[in-house]
Amino acid sequence: MSEIRKLSNPFLKSKGEDYQCFGCSPNNTQGLLMEFYSDGKYVYANWKPEKRFEGYKNVVHGGIQATIMDEIASWTIYSLLDTAGVTQKMEVNYHRSLFANNSEVKIKAEVKSSNEKQAVIYVEILNQNNIVCSSADVVYFLFPTDIAKIKYHYPGKEAFWN
Repeated sequence: MSEIRKLSNPFLKSKGEDYQCFGCSPNNTQGLLMEFYSDGKYVYANWKPEKRFEGYKNVVHGGIQATIMDEIASWTIYSLLDTAGVTQKMEVNYHRSLFANNSEVKIKAEVKSSNEKQAVIYVEILNQNNIVCSSADVVYFLFPTDIAKIKYHYPGKEAFWN
């Protein structure tokens, strides 16, 4: 396995203060404030579930967990597959409660399969004891890289690895 490196967020440079992504923008204080790391095979994130993301008392809302998994899947597409895409479908499995106790959790994503039009990204959210709380297969419709750059402002894979 290669060295784990923090991925750059090129959207900060290109969009500035207007950059308000709920998943990864540091400008959106109501969002998830996610940052990503990769070893070239997996994409990782660490996240602290706060009470404001509750569904049931002290349990992270399932929709928030799905959003986290969708977000890291998109960063996996950006940084490992060198294009952009949109979520086509997600199959989420909730294995056990993820507690909103401010204890850092780990999120891990990998490319399960891909071709020129579609990718399946497998994602897990693990609690502070390294137990899988939820997982998903996230299916992405992929844009050709030249279209992703022109129409969707995709900065290219290298922008994430600076």
